[in-house]
Amino acid sequence: MNKIAENSLTKVPEVTLIFWIIKIAATTLGETGGDAVSMSMNLGYAVASIIFIGIFIGVVAAQIAARKFHPLLYWSVIVATTTAGTTMADFADRSLHIGYTGGASILFLLLISSLYIWYKSTGTIAVNSISTPKVEAFYWVAILLSQTLGTALGDWMADTNGVGYGGGVLVFAAGLAIVAGGYFFTKVSRTLLFWSAFILTRPLGATLGDLLDKPHADGGLAISRYAASGILAAFVIACVLFLPQKAGAHPGESEKSA
Repeated sequence: MNKIAENSLTKVPEVTLIFWIIKIAATTLGETGGDAVSMSMNLGYAVASIIFIGIFIGVVAAQIAARKFHPLLYWSVIVATTTAGTTMADFADRSLHIGYTGGASILFLLLISSLYIWYKSTGTIAVNSISTPKVEAFYWVAILLSQTLGTALGDWMADTNGVGYGGGVLVFAAGLAIVAGGYFFTKVSRTLLFWSAFILTRPLGATLGDLLDKPHADGGLAISRYAASGILAAFVIACVLFLPQKAGAHPGESEKSA
C-alpha cells in the first residue's frame, strides 16, 4: 500500500455487520468481566475502576501512537472502555448513591458535551474522520463516556423500570432494530445513527451480561462470571482474528458532515 493510500485510511475499522457483532460481544464481556473483578473478586467498584482505567490509559496510548489500524489493539481498547464503563457506572450509581436515573442523566450530559466540543473543534464527529491523534482522543473520550452511560441505562431499564434483564435485552434490541431501519430506509444522518447504535449496544450488552451471570432469584441464568467472561473473550478474539476487517476510508472534504 502506497503512502497516499495509507493516509486515506482511518485508525478505526470499517463499520459493517462484523463490527456490530464484535461490539455487542465486547460490551457483554465488559459487563461480566467488570462484575467479576469488582464483585466476584470482592475488590469493590472503586478499586476495579482504578484497575480498568489504568488498563484503558495504557492501551489507548498505544492505539493513538499506532500509525495504522490494528484490529487486536483497537478491540482491546473497546473492551477496556466497556469494563471501565461497567465499574465506573456501578461506582457512581451504587457507591456514591447517585442512583441509576441520576447517573444516566449526568453521563448523558457529559457525552453530549464531549461530542459538542469535538464537533466545535474539528467540524465533524463522523467516525470516518479518525485519522489524527487529536481527533482520536476526542473519539475515545466519547467512546468511554458512551460505554459508561450504556451501563447505567441498562441497570436503569432492568432494575428501576422493573422489566428485568430479559426484558431489557428485548427493549434495547428493539431500539437497535429501529436504528437499523433508519439506516436502510431513511436518509437520517449516518453519524447520528452510528452514535445512537453505538450507545444502544452497550446497555444491550449490559443487560445480556447480567442475564447470563445474575442469580436465578434475580432473573439471571446464574452462569459463573469467570466462565461467561472466558467464553465471551474467546469469541471476541476469534472474531477479531478470523473475520475480515479493514480500516475505514477517510472521506473527502465534501463528505465531512455530522
